[in-house]
Amino acid sequence: MGRGEAGSVEAGLAARLAELRVERGWSLDELARRSGISRSTLSRIERSELSPTTAQLGRLCTVHERTMSRLLLEVETQPPRLVPAGRQTVWRDERSGFERRSVSPPHAGLRAEVIEGILDAGAVIAYENPPVPGLEQHIWVLEGAVEITVDAAVYTLGPGDCLRFRLRGPSRFHCPGPERVRYALMIVAP
Repeated sequence: MGRGEAGSVEAGLAARLAELRVERGWSLDELARRSGISRSTLSRIERSELSPTTAQLGRLCTVHERTMSRLLLEVETQPPRLVPAGRQTVWRDERSGFERRSVSPPHAGLRAEVIEGILDAGAVIAYENPPVPGLEQHIWVLEGAVEITVDAAVYTLGPGDCLRFRLRGPSRFHCPGPERVRYALMIVAP
């Protein structure tokens, strides 16, 4: 990244952090109280006079209920309309037998994202808490079967079935087999 791009990202980040504070109706004093960052430092960050440290940015992300990657994506001006398959990020956890493709990644101005998930037969993935409480999720099974536990209830889904809910607590995905399961996960930010 060139120097001009870095400056542009920093300016965009400063503007987005100021927007988030205003959207919530908070004064700089209120944000300082919630984040543990001094009012003067917050003011300088929002005016792009000071770049936040990783720790400060982490605290601001927590206060604004965003992952750091989502906040940084919100700094971009226009989301690309086309996300070619070859440019979609794929991550695989060999130990758990889970593969995740970011089909339509999060972006500023867009509240939803689409993920393709593949679980090997017998695989289990569990999450203690959602990254943001109240995330709306829609899980549509494309191939195979999956057992999903949410709000202490277990749902068994087969091809074509869709489960939708707001995630506020732990969740668990289990592929009972005998084949792997492939599903689309739509996430909508609250």
